[in-house]
Amino acid sequence: MDVLLANPRGFCAGVERAIEIVERALEKFGPPIYVRHEIVHNKTVVDTLRRKGAVFVHELDEVPHGAWLVFSAHGVSKEVRADAERRGFKVFDATCPLVTKVHLEVSKMLREGYEVVMIGHRGHPEVEGTVGQAAGGISLIETAAQVATLAVRDPSRLAYVTQTTLSVDDTQRIVDALRARFPQIRGPRRADICYATQNRQDAVKLMAPQCDLVIVVGSSNSSNSNRLRELAVQIGVDTYMVDSAADLKPEWIAGKRRVGVTAGASAPEALVEQLVSRLKELGAASVRPLDGIPERVAFRLPQELAPKH
Repeated sequence: MDVLLANPRGFCAGVERAIEIVERALEKFGPPIYVRHEIVHNKTVVDTLRRKGAVFVHELDEVPHGAWLVFSAHGVSKEVRADAERRGFKVFDATCPLVTKVHLEVSKMLREGYEVVMIGHRGHPEVEGTVGQAAGGISLIETAAQVATLAVRDPSRLAYVTQTTLSVDDTQRIVDALRARFPQIRGPRRADICYATQNRQDAVKLMAPQCDLVIVVGSSNSSNSNRLRELAVQIGVDTYMVDSAADLKPEWIAGKRRVGVTAGASAPEALVEQLVSRLKELGAASVRPLDGIPERVAFRLPQELAPKH
């Protein structure tokens, strides 16, 4: 059995920044540091930060007055931001800058009098944060089929944005349906699906056809990890998603000749290494990283947490 490693895989710049914000806040101010929602959607990351003193909450009324609070990488609504200010929290914003870009797009579109359609998954914290940039005027659609029943005020003043972690191909089908029904619809100047989501999906498209099994390292609530799993399944390969090597079942790989491994943008590389070690124990003879797009993106930390030179 041979193992192929997708490239790129694992952490993106937004995830690295968000985790570092929590870690540096803990180092500088000491625990507890409160975090609204999971900082990123990965069980290992969240459990590790919890052991260091991070306290993850769902609602702001769980946070004591005057505490340090971190907004997760997924972003928050204007209402949550204003509520945190009213309550006197000291806030570090770990929102991924590429999510912030979508928030700014929405605000600009609304200021210019456009009705906005968001393509995304209902209930996902990123979607809630983006829709929450306005007190109305944003419709959410999840499938191309929903375009047919979308009611809009003025088709000539319509715009769309998307969640950053969607399937590139599925999103394009929805955009095509929107453009077919509303030819004047305006889109973002640059695609909202982030570079890391695009690159990891492209890497799976390259890897999966060469494999008879694909394993995605990622947590079940991770949108971008689930899209990688779905993509490999659509390509026609047996695919499983695991939080860690402990989830790997030997019967999955019985008789397989080539196993592909990738990881969602919120999954640490250490989890991939542990999975590869387990595959070697189960008979993997070689491990080969595939070529892929190099990623050199880095995002600045908040000034108060940036390292001093």
